[in-house]
Amino acid sequence: MTEAALEALVDIEREQGVRVLLAVESGSRAWGFASPDSDYDVRFIYVHPRDWYLRVLDQRDVIERMLPGDLDLSGWELRKALRLFAKCNLALNEWIGSPIVYRDADGFRNQLASLVPGYFNAITGLHHYRRMASAALEGHLLDGRIGIKKIFYVLRPMLASRWIEHAKSQPPTEFVKLLAATWVTPEERAWISSLLEKKALAKEADPIGLDGDRERRLRDELSGYESVAASLPAAGKADLTLLDEIMRVRVR
Repeated sequence: MTEAALEALVDIEREQGVRVLLAVESGSRAWGFASPDSDYDVRFIYVHPRDWYLRVLDQRDVIERMLPGDLDLSGWELRKALRLFAKCNLALNEWIGSPIVYRDADGFRNQLASLVPGYFNAITGLHHYRRMASAALEGHLLDGRIGIKKIFYVLRPMLASRWIEHAKSQPPTEFVKLLAATWVTPEERAWISSLLEKKALAKEADPIGLDGDRERRLRDELSGYESVAASLPAAGKADLTLLDEIMRVRVR
């Protein structure tokens, strides 16, 4: 699949006349808890030649491809990506932290990674992950049962919220790093590790039971993050100077 992803990126560059600056795996494979039938979700940032930017009207700034073999590619144009980066886009920050990298042009990934702390907004991040976890719990828990895939759509953003509460920084993309944090209890770690073992062998739709006590603890923690967010200091206005410089260097 790595070879197929790389070939697809080359085809996109040739067909669209762009350069791919960064391409990574996202979703469950990047998080580290893919099921046997999980898709491959390739996300990338690309840049056009300089003349593309010298137009009166905005042009389409997304490229998408769905290819055989469950290979899903989606890319953002550089200016779009940097505008979102300045607003602390959590999906983009997770791309930058992905452990599976297909393309990295001239250290572009490290360049952005070094800027994440300066543009990270703890309040935005906490609300993002709390809402994501709550929506997954409300939308997929039925009569004490939830899909093995969907429980991780609760647990990952919940642990990311906990990371922000304690570390006040961008949570790592890899789930194993969230799980290894000192604020995760041994009992939680053992339970989640057992779920990971089951998920590695199960289909994504296979259900598991969630007892009432566990459900209450999850709900109580998620509801508590509203008051945590209110106690966090407000972020300052984003400085676009460094991002403007990236545009000047990367567009040619």
